[in-house]
Amino acid sequence: MQKIIILDFGSQTTQLIGRRVRELDTFCEILPYNKFPQGDPDIIGVILSGSPFSVYDPEAFKPDLTPIIGNYPVLGICYGAQLMAQTFGGKVEPAASREYGRANLEWFDRSNPLFKGFDENSQVWMSHGDTITAIPDGFQCIASTASVKYAAYYSSTLNADLSTRNSLWAVQFHPEVFHSLQGTQLLRNFVVDICGSRQEWSAANFVETTVAELRQQIGTDSVILGLSGGVDSSVAAVLLHRAIGDRLTCIFVDHGMLRKNEFQQVLEDYKVLGLNVVGVDASERFFTDLAGVTDPEQKRKIIGRDFIEVFNEEARKIVNSKSSDGKCRWLAQGTIYPDRIESLNITGKVIKSHHNVGGLPEEMNLQLCEPLKWLFKDEVRRVGRQLGMSEHLITRHPFPGPGLAVRILGDITPERVRVLQEADDIYIRALRAYRCEDGESLYNKVWQAGVVLLAPVRSVGVMGDERTYEHPVALRAVTSTDAMTADWAHLPYDFLANVSNDIINHVRGVNRVCYDISSKPPATIEWE
Repeated sequence: MQKIIILDFGSQTTQLIGRRVRELDTFCEILPYNKFPQGDPDIIGVILSGSPFSVYDPEAFKPDLTPIIGNYPVLGICYGAQLMAQTFGGKVEPAASREYGRANLEWFDRSNPLFKGFDENSQVWMSHGDTITAIPDGFQCIASTASVKYAAYYSSTLNADLSTRNSLWAVQFHPEVFHSLQGTQLLRNFVVDICGSRQEWSAANFVETTVAELRQQIGTDSVILGLSGGVDSSVAAVLLHRAIGDRLTCIFVDHGMLRKNEFQQVLEDYKVLGLNVVGVDASERFFTDLAGVTDPEQKRKIIGRDFIEVFNEEARKIVNSKSSDGKCRWLAQGTIYPDRIESLNITGKVIKSHHNVGGLPEEMNLQLCEPLKWLFKDEVRRVGRQLGMSEHLITRHPFPGPGLAVRILGDITPERVRVLQEADDIYIRALRAYRCEDGESLYNKVWQAGVVLLAPVRSVGVMGDERTYEHPVALRAVTSTDAMTADWAHLPYDFLANVSNDIINHVRGVNRVCYDISSKPPATIEWE
């Protein structure tokens, strides 16, 4: 399949470039700046990302561009544009002041294919400390703003005939961000018109090809999958079920800190989908091991350890029960592409971020199967819809693996979990019921929401004519695209007032409701 390669120089928006390219129905891969896959015949173009570095920093990422330039259409963004200018003899200097925020293209070459369809004074987003003060010989400026002369340029030598195999383009602004109002148009011009994408990447195409690949990969073997009840593992399960049917067995572990009635509801949902699910209620074991533990990292370690042990015990039963004809040789996971991307930190080291069930004994000899490993979260949801899954499963908010344990400050007890479950249930049901002006539920406007029980804290209140001394809870709701950054959701006052009243009136043990208005950064989405 045709693909665009995005070379990552450490920008915080590199994944956003990838999503924008995928939205153009074009497959892309994000790779570290120094890992270009030479000789891949499917590559139709290359994008060089931004970076936290100046091109003059001793630690700056400076790969050999020889295998790329002249062989593929290349688009440099911000640092990528400055790197190419410096590489070919141009001049990059510190800007008089950091150029950050909205700007407008005061001039651009309307005849240039990169700016096809652009409006006059199109708004773009700048974010750089250096600026290009001179472009190399054989290059031509094609856009300027009030403060940035070389907002965009291209190689008039390489691009003499606008050949798609050796064209070189660069912009000092960020077309991938929302504030560049015609950024998607620019990327479309590059990916579709200049690189020649056939726009073959779609949910329907993914389902068809992945089902065929899974059947070939797995053959007559059986597969185990660890379900969480979330979007990723659910879509992975349905996709595998379509490929191999009843040879898929799913394990769903209840550690006692799921949302109210979630264990039963999720099992019922999976039953409707026709999945073979083994539900394991291990809540007593988890509560026993968590007794008296208050440190959040220790909580996570205990829950992770116990989950692995419970999962291993159930997986071993399944492996041992399979006949040699349909032997269980595979462990499936709902790993998605952002979990696998090798991202760069500013030290220049490559960090492989990869989640998995983890800890399976080597003697079980299971191979890994990750059917969603090339998808972003929004693409997972599109695939779920393509598979005919119900909307309430597809639009489900992210939920932490340790569950409500990281939403209870202090030690975990069954009673505290009960209190939080009741408050959280009222909050989530209210979000689903509240309709915005466009008719969509408030739940679907929010990326993630939940309630936090401030268990070590008690506050004085009055209920009836009696003094109370009970726990406060904090409501949390954020908007985001990928959870890397998040803004607190501006929920309507009438909604917050009603939820507060409902929680205090119906949840024994709570007498005060707060709303968390912290964004990420500096805060995190979860409290622990």
